[in-house]
Amino acid sequence: MSKSGKKPKLIAFDLDYTLWPFWVDTHVDPPFKKDKRGVVYDARNQKVKCYPEVPEILKQLHKEGYLIGVASRTGEIDGANQLLDLFDWNKYITYKEIYPGSKNNHFSRIKKDSGLEYSEMLFFDDEHRNKPDLDKIGVLMILVPNGVDKDLIKKGLEEYASKS
Repeated sequence: MSKSGKKPKLIAFDLDYTLWPFWVDTHVDPPFKKDKRGVVYDARNQKVKCYPEVPEILKQLHKEGYLIGVASRTGEIDGANQLLDLFDWNKYITYKEIYPGSKNNHFSRIKKDSGLEYSEMLFFDDEHRNKPDLDKIGVLMILVPNGVDKDLIKKGLEEYASKS
């Protein structure tokens, strides 16, 4: 998805309102299940969907050799992990930091586990409040206004290349 220039080694994503259009701790009710057609439902039998381009984006980034991580401060840890499993995304995700707390804690653990520098990471998140903290440690954060899509990934990779 990136044509030239410097590339991040790891691309990480928030979950709520970044990969899917809801808060997993308030808008849907775990436990989740998947039917024979692959449709995911919550405990109230409501359909649970991700943003449309997300599965293809994760597949493509993984294919291109990027490490993929998730960093979410949700308190609904089991539900978030269950959705990652039911959406069949775990095959693309190497690092998962899903628990309440600061994004700096999430990225500190990813740094420790991966051996990468913060400057080698690109992060997509819908919450602007996380940007100042991540700027201080050197993780480039791209604000996600309406869910992740291919254009936003392209913009993020271009911004990363121009700042590196």
